[in-house]
Amino acid sequence: MDLPALLKDYAAFNRWANTQTVNWLMTKPVELMTREVPSSFPSLHQTLLHIWGAEKLWLERMRQAPPEPFLFETFNGTTLDVFDGILKTSGQFNAYVQGLSDGEFNEICHFRLLNGAEDKRPRHYMIHHCINHSTYHRGQIVTIARNLEMTEPPSTDFMRYIRLKSEGKAE
Repeated sequence: MDLPALLKDYAAFNRWANTQTVNWLMTKPVELMTREVPSSFPSLHQTLLHIWGAEKLWLERMRQAPPEPFLFETFNGTTLDVFDGILKTSGQFNAYVQGLSDGEFNEICHFRLLNGAEDKRPRHYMIHHCINHSTYHRGQIVTIARNLEMTEPPSTDFMRYIRLKSEGKAE
């Protein structure tokens, strides 16, 4: 397998894993989404908002689009809005990656960091980073949820996705 094919699998996996996570959380009491527990971000709502905001930011950077304000600083909607936003953005991220030509994975993207410093990276590193970042925070979501006595989180491992995909069961 080559790098573009792997990253396309990763992008599809990320959309699938975000969908599994959101679908599970939608079965839980909405008031638990903002209950605070010790973690990097103090609630499920804020952790999901961070994932959504980061995926949106990296997508803007890869598209070389003018950056919008970071969602974590400007968003004041509901948890249901966060659910909708993360699903929409991970779908857009996946569609973007699926549409890249092999050569576009190696193109250098120029962008500004949140602190204003200029940076540049090959698109393939940006894709990998974003998906790895989301995976890390989905793990935190499970830990936060368990601290709130939520049970039976979905398995969102990459190999589970690959198994389900090979069986025609991954959406």
